[in-house]
Amino acid sequence: MRANRRRLSTTVLRGRSAAAARRLIPGFGITLGITVFFLTLMVVLPLSALTLRAAGLGMGGFIEKITSPAAAASYRLTILSSLAAAALNAVFGFIAAWTLVRRRFPGRRLIDAIIDLPFAVPGSVGGIAIAAMFSKNGILGRFLVPMGIEIAYTAAAAPFALMFAGLPFVVRSVQPVLENLDPSAEEAAGMLGAAPIQTFRRVILPAALPALGSGAFMAFIRGLGEFGTVIFVSGNIPFRSEVTTQVIYSRIDQYDREGAAAIAAAVLLFTLAVSILAGGIGPLRIYLLRRSASQGACGEPLIANR
Repeated sequence: MRANRRRLSTTVLRGRSAAAARRLIPGFGITLGITVFFLTLMVVLPLSALTLRAAGLGMGGFIEKITSPAAAASYRLTILSSLAAAALNAVFGFIAAWTLVRRRFPGRRLIDAIIDLPFAVPGSVGGIAIAAMFSKNGILGRFLVPMGIEIAYTAAAAPFALMFAGLPFVVRSVQPVLENLDPSAEEAAGMLGAAPIQTFRRVILPAALPALGSGAFMAFIRGLGEFGTVIFVSGNIPFRSEVTTQVIYSRIDQYDREGAAAIAAAVLLFTLAVSILAGGIGPLRIYLLRRSASQGACGEPLIANR
């Protein structure tokens, strides 16, 4: 009897909690409907129209368009440049976030605001600025070009452009984690005799790794679809320095709208697949979260292998 009463009371409490939760969010049905309508209007319908336009080519025509030599060369450049930019942003973005969180210095707020500039300015502004910096008369180009190092208007400029576009994703993903990281764990590591590199590798990095991976992933995805920053600095030479977004634009400029839709649909499918495999629900994020959780708040043992 007592067990039945406990089960009944538990059921009643759960029902009351669910009812209270519903009352805390008034108009849930209306807000859900607005959300679905907005997403359908702004995301689902345009992407569906793109897919239907590409499907009009038939399977044979679709494969022919997306596997053309110019498109294949642009895939390779875009993916490799996005990977390189994401990896470099992971390193330098972590350092920038660490500096902003753990140090107080004159001009800190200015630097913190500058990091968000790629979100605020058009991509073309960043592309022109990078081209001016690396051109033969630019701030750095005047020293690099005489040494035979040409970056502006070559394929080597694409990673720099994508770094400019993707850096804020890494910094803003890691910064809140570092702000909430308890400094006492680092102090305890120092008291146990851990070297600074050990403290970083076994205490700080495990806690920040999920956010760092998420930020680098978002920077990579941003690089796959970047347009304005790249076209002003990479040269846009077919088979050499032409990214996929530029190939799509060229197809539209040549009135090959079906070809542009096919390549855009291929990019969409690739981005969707990468997002599912490595994004918020994918194995990469699950691995990072499990790794961070398994090491606990203070990371791995600091003196076990000394």
